[in-house]
Amino acid sequence: MPRRSRTLTGLLLSTALALTTAGIGGVVMTTGASADAPAATAHGTAAHTTAAHHAAATGMAGMPGMGVSTKASGDDPDGDGYIMADPPVTGVTPSTYDPPHRYFHEFQAKCAPNHTAPDDPIVFPGQPGKSHDHTFMGNTGTDANTTTASLDQGGTTCLAPGDKSAYWMPSLYNGDQKILPIGPQTIYYKSGVTDYTSVRPFPKGLRFVVGNPMQSLDDFKNLKGTVEGWECGTQYHNFDFPISCPATEDTQLNIRLQAPSCWDGIHLDTPDHQSHMAYPVASGSNQNTCPADHPVALPMIEFKMAWPVNGDMSKVRLASGTGHSFHYDFFNGWDAATLQALVTHCVNGGLQCDARGYDETNPSAGAALNDDYELP
Repeated sequence: MPRRSRTLTGLLLSTALALTTAGIGGVVMTTGASADAPAATAHGTAAHTTAAHHAAATGMAGMPGMGVSTKASGDDPDGDGYIMADPPVTGVTPSTYDPPHRYFHEFQAKCAPNHTAPDDPIVFPGQPGKSHDHTFMGNTGTDANTTTASLDQGGTTCLAPGDKSAYWMPSLYNGDQKILPIGPQTIYYKSGVTDYTSVRPFPKGLRFVVGNPMQSLDDFKNLKGTVEGWECGTQYHNFDFPISCPATEDTQLNIRLQAPSCWDGIHLDTPDHQSHMAYPVASGSNQNTCPADHPVALPMIEFKMAWPVNGDMSKVRLASGTGHSFHYDFFNGWDAATLQALVTHCVNGGLQCDARGYDETNPSAGAALNDDYELP
């Protein structure tokens, strides 16, 4: 596994955590280096410096309002908050190729909720009960002690047995009653860049947090991944819970939130659980490309969640607080060959696929998986 000098990195991280604990969004002081222009050294130390500064300056270390993590993930043996990709993906230039137009380049993961717990193996690894309550989908064994290896050993409530990823979000309540989505929920895997042929599968063990439980209503409204906020019936663009929804049997509360899809190619996680990922940037001719410091195009995850609650919404809340505190976590546990087949066939192939990797509008293209959602 690639290693790096940790002396400066550890100092920066400990300073960032100390400032965050004290509630100070200050600048990390360094010796002989600018935090905005870290010296380029071997094995990504510059990237570590930037991420540690970001964590302190934005108050993201450990996720704000939830305390600071006191333990490291089992995937982080040196405990510095950085989990390295092995091997890293280097030498990538963001693609500006404009392939033949395809309106869709996606497939669906269909994963049902299977348990709830006040655990978060990304933000609070090894610390059961420290988080607000989460609703977990996909991997059935997800808890505070989850690691990449333990995901492989778990079961899954996703239709594709090869998807042992862990997906979770703050639990939703109506008053004191916890409300869970019913049945498999839709998690889209899309291209977030114009060159959908450049998208590659997630590396095993990649993890990140989308959004922030302490974000303001304006933060949530302007988050690059926010689609239309909370929806119910014919109501859209609610960035907090609506006061009421149509009290009809088929009306549910819905939300869609898109994840960043550009990766730095180096880290599977960083101390703020976000700096290793970035949203695509818009450029001329309606192009979306990855930024130069996050050049690797990965699938863009989009949560599309629905809760069976309607009518009077005055007592609806999230375990994390208001409606605009919505966020979610992803921890990749896909079987590599299964994910590769779906990305190649559906995303790179410009298709609109279901959970089998089948596009009913292009039946001649076939499916990536068989009737049991497995590789043929």
